[in-house]
Order: sequence, then C-alpha cells, then structure tokens
Amino acid sequence: MRTIEEVRQRLRARFLEMPGLQLKSEEVQRLYGVERTISQMMLEVLVDEGFLSVTPDGHYAHVTTDHHAHPAKADLRGKSAKTAS
Repeated sequence: MRTIEEVRQRLRARFLEMPGLQLKSEEVQRLYGVERTISQMMLEVLVDEGFLSVTPDGHYAHVTTDHHAHPAKADLRGKSAKTAS
C-alpha cells in the first residue's frame, strides 16, 4: 500500500515529466492503484497548492500547461521605429 505522500509526490513528478499531460481522477486511480477517494483527494490537494488546475470536463493539468495560449505578438516595426516611438 502506498502512502498518500508517495502518491502525491509521484503525481507531481508525472505532471512535471510530461508537459501537456491531462488526467482524470479515474486514470490516476488506475495508474497508481489507489482507491477513488485517495485519487480525488490527492488531485484536490495539488489543485489547492496551485500545482494543478482542473478543466470543466474533469481533466487535471499542470498550471503552466496553457492549452489556450495566445501567440506572442511580434513587434515588426524594426529597431529605428521603436526608438522613434
């Protein structure tokens, strides 16, 4: 039987190792062989810590994973135009 802290640490490591990873509570339950309540509790702890966020459809993702990021706006005016502004 894994301790709650072991599961928490392994979850953190998995999300850090795999950028863009999104998991549902049921998937965490199967991956780590823990009961549903433990899986849900660990995910909620990581959300409370600000490490994970949860999508409306129940997927958990690392907070730095931004699937709706807007592209950066490049300043194409050139160096002389910037100094004149």
